[in-house]
Parts: sequence; structure tokens; C-alpha cells
Amino acid sequence: MSAIYRGVVTAVDRFVPRAMRPLWEHEAGPKTVFFWAPAMKWGLVIASIADIQRPVENLSAPQTSALAATGVIWSRYSLVITPKNYSLFSVNVFVAATNLYQLFRIFSYNRSLKQ
Repeated sequence: MSAIYRGVVTAVDRFVPRAMRPLWEHEAGPKTVFFWAPAMKWGLVIASIADIQRPVENLSAPQTSALAATGVIWSRYSLVITPKNYSLFSVNVFVAATNLYQLFRIFSYNRSLKQ
């Protein structure tokens, strides 16, 4: 797989415009896992946003807590590694925010049941 990926990157490299070269050549650019891992992680954000439409009783508090915690932890980590990975930071901020919102919904729902 890596040979195929390197071949694709080499082929595309010739067509990258001069204005896009700094992003393309960046240490955390599209040629590296530092770019693709955060790009794929946006799926978690999309899933969390879709869960806003779900009834609260169908949400999992442990799963939502784990996602919120990893969002917070990885947000911090993305700013202390070299190279600083701002795309990883932004996706993890959104993972944390969307899941903290879901936790608030769960908490509010459970509190309303007790009353």
C-alpha cells in the first residue's frame, strides 16, 4: 500500500500549484499521516452532530465520555508535539465540544427523570 501511496504522491506532486506548495510540503501536510489521521477523524464529529437528532435515552454516557476525554487530551497533545498539528487540534476540539454537548444532554435528561 505504501508503494501505491508514494506513487500517487509522486504523480500528483507535478500538478500542485506554486501557491499550494507550502501546504503540500509542510511537515504535517498531505504527504504525511499527520494530515490524513485528522482528516479521517472528522467522521467522529459528523457522527456526534448526527447524534443530536437521536433521543437522549439512546445515547451512551460511557462512550460519549470517552470521546469527550480523548478530544480534550488529544487537543492538548497536538500542540506539544513537533510539528505542531493544528488540523489535529481543530478536529479534537470539535470532538470534545460535540461530545461535551451530548453529555450535557444526557445529564439534563437524567436530572429531569429524578424530578
